[in-house]
Amino acid sequence: MANKTPDVAVQKDAALGGRFARFAPWVSLVARLVLGGALMYAGLIKLPNLKRSVGAVRAYELPLPDWAIEFIGYALPIGEVLLGAVIVAGVFTRWSALLGVLLMVVFIIGIASAWIRGLNIDCGCFTEGGVLADDVKTKYLEDILRDIGFIACGVFAMIFPKSPISIDKWIAGNDQEEN
Repeated sequence: MANKTPDVAVQKDAALGGRFARFAPWVSLVARLVLGGALMYAGLIKLPNLKRSVGAVRAYELPLPDWAIEFIGYALPIGEVLLGAVIVAGVFTRWSALLGVLLMVVFIIGIASAWIRGLNIDCGCFTEGGVLADDVKTKYLEDILRDIGFIACGVFAMIFPKSPISIDKWIAGNDQEEN
């Protein structure tokens, strides 16, 4: 007579999958709130003084025309707030999280570029940014690691876009399949 008892490893995998499936939407919600909240905060602190935002972009010494530097400096805080709000609200979660991830990749490239070129600047992510005094140390590694953490949040939200308390869920109802 064949043994009808399921393999212990199969039982453990099923239990783990069941728990993960139960908690993944809540982890995705937290990931959305972290990434979207960070973007909103970063943009909101720059909005009162957009000229300083332009100065922070100018400090990167990018090989771009002045009009492009100004456009980025003025538009980036507004874009951060809008994208952050969309991510927090859970609208087109997979796509908005992808945009958040791509923005973080651009930020990492910019920070790494400043580091490699020996610039002594503050990234301007959660501050006004700009050139630092000679006696002030940069925090490029910390900034890059922080942004990698934000990327992880965005990737999780992209892979598991279904989460509670989202516009996507409200529109799709309980049978939400894809975003």
